[in-house]
Amino acid sequence: MAEEYMYYQIANVEAMYPKLDTTYKFDNRANGGKGGSVKCSALDDGAEYTVSFLMTEPEAKTLYKAMKAAYTKKKEDGWPDKFPLPFKKQEDGRYLGKAKLKGAYGTDKTTPPLQVDAKNNKLPEDFQLTTGSIVNLAFTFVPYNLSGTGVSLRLNGVQVIEYKPMQSRSPFGVVDGGFVAEPDNPFSDTTAPVVELDEDDDSDDIFNSVEEEAPASQEPKKVVKKSAPAPTDDDDLSSVIEDWDD
Repeated sequence: MAEEYMYYQIANVEAMYPKLDTTYKFDNRANGGKGGSVKCSALDDGAEYTVSFLMTEPEAKTLYKAMKAAYTKKKEDGWPDKFPLPFKKQEDGRYLGKAKLKGAYGTDKTTPPLQVDAKNNKLPEDFQLTTGSIVNLAFTFVPYNLSGTGVSLRLNGVQVIEYKPMQSRSPFGVVDGGFVAEPDNPFSDTTAPVVELDEDDDSDDIFNSVEEEAPASQEPKKVVKKSAPAPTDDDDLSSVIEDWDD
């Protein structure tokens, strides 16, 4: 029988640094020797799917208490009674958590986390979730006592509620006085001649002769055409745990 207390869902959190389209691992040689995540085979050491998420303090407290309950049920002899707070407090008062799934256990590849839209339609396998998107997350609690002690959040699935379009990044800055591409926009040309109206034109007579079918709700405003103007960290959170234990 499935252990219901081991499963958890958290709603409407902000996704941060998602890496779900394939497996990634940390490489010390990446980013000019500074280190960073790179795409890799699911069988590589350290390969995993990951997504961090921002949550409010009440959400973090509720999640932490659920993790404690799972830890207590799975706790074995010799395990510490408590584990460190696994979330990092941010400057805006929210907390950063992280869920992940290994690419493989031994030689058996894992099934990538399910990604669905707001109507529960499955998204393409290569769908790339973006930082800033609002999501619901489903994961399994995995209590452990190895080199450290705590509860991992093993990612099962992601539901995208609000998708933030991916932004293109340019490695260059702004150069004053350089070439500027002209947009293909009929309203962008402020040098085009403006048609001047003939004050003696009798076109109004045509409109005056039309029989009204119904009274207008309001008198239309006269349109006057003008030339367009020229464009001018980590906090010490050990004390927080004590407060959250209550």
